[in-house]
Amino acid sequence: MLLVRYFAGARAASGLPEEKVEAATLAELVAVITADRPRLASTLTACSFLVEGTSWRDREAALPATATVDVLPPFAGG
Repeated sequence: MLLVRYFAGARAASGLPEEKVEAATLAELVAVITADRPRLASTLTACSFLVEGTSWRDREAALPATATVDVLPPFAGG
């Protein structure tokens, strides 16, 4: 089971600070967490994903079974 943590606008769009999700890939995770959440789906188009603290871009690569996935929208500031 993956732990998905939402930050800033992603947290607001999901309505949760975090949740547990079953998914084998990032693409599958995105499909699961956006089901019935169109606002979150829209927000995720600009988000970055960190898996165990590492930027994860390959949406088809297998995720570690018990990973923590951070969903990070773009941040303003310097």
